[in-house]
Amino acid sequence: MDESVAVKKVKIDYPSALKADCWSRPNMIGYLQGMILEKQPPLLMLDVHGVGYEIDAPMTTFYQLPDIGQTVSLYIHFVVREDAHYLYGFYTRDERHLFRTLLKVNGVGPRLALTILSSTTPHEFVQLVLNNDTDNLTRLPGIGKKTAERLVIEMRDKLNAWQDHHPHPTEVKNGGARHLILQDAISALIALGFKQQEANRIITKIDDGKANSEDLIRCALREMI
Repeated sequence: MDESVAVKKVKIDYPSALKADCWSRPNMIGYLQGMILEKQPPLLMLDVHGVGYEIDAPMTTFYQLPDIGQTVSLYIHFVVREDAHYLYGFYTRDERHLFRTLLKVNGVGPRLALTILSSTTPHEFVQLVLNNDTDNLTRLPGIGKKTAERLVIEMRDKLNAWQDHHPHPTEVKNGGARHLILQDAISALIALGFKQQEANRIITKIDDGKANSEDLIRCALREMI
């Protein structure tokens, strides 16, 4: 890594009223544009004018990132806690909107919200919620029956307008099919005993945009064994 790039670690003396642990607080950082320094899912590092920002992102965002050294723009959800500051990055505004909506559900924190977004496209997830499809929701990593029921009950009304604004989502036309292939490969590796983070990392590394899920699995196994 270029030693001239400093990792962003900021100590800010916030008023006591701002120190409460609140995931839905207004953002102080809402958007970043910079050069990609590192990609280690779910973490990436972005160089913004010589400052390295460490950002957690879902796999749906990683699938769309350019190569290391290229410039990218991300929508940011910024969280301030007493012991740490966190940046969550998203390739589209829709992903960030869904992430923020997930955080308002009882029992859903940032880590589970990222896992959900990494396991399905925003459009597909919204359809599961609107269709009360708790059976398929429980197939997503980290979601049990009670959590699936809460997602439907607490998110359904908030997502009712989604279909009106996304009748033919671009992500499904252009990227949805590719996402499903990648997710199938990742799920297969997890079923074989690999950890999700490692499966995500290796599939992202070897994906050439053309291989089917079977080819990706074979190539991943050669890399990992």
